[in-house]
Amino acid sequence: MSETTETNPAPEAPKPGYKTTEFWLTVAAAVVGFLFASDAVTTDSTGEKVLGLAAMVLTSLGYTVSRTLVKK
Repeated sequence: MSETTETNPAPEAPKPGYKTTEFWLTVAAAVVGFLFASDAVTTDSTGEKVLGLAAMVLTSLGYTVSRTLVKK
């Protein structure tokens, strides 16, 4: 075996997205956000619906950014 192989091992391929904890946490946050935004969970204010929608969008964007960084 050469020295370069021992000191610089080949990088491992990242796990598929659906096998990561961050994916499942993102799904859970998106579902909760969707429930609030769609009024499936009864709320008295429009602000809570907007926050639910914002949470859903931000978690999806966060997951996309984190997976992009992993695959670089």
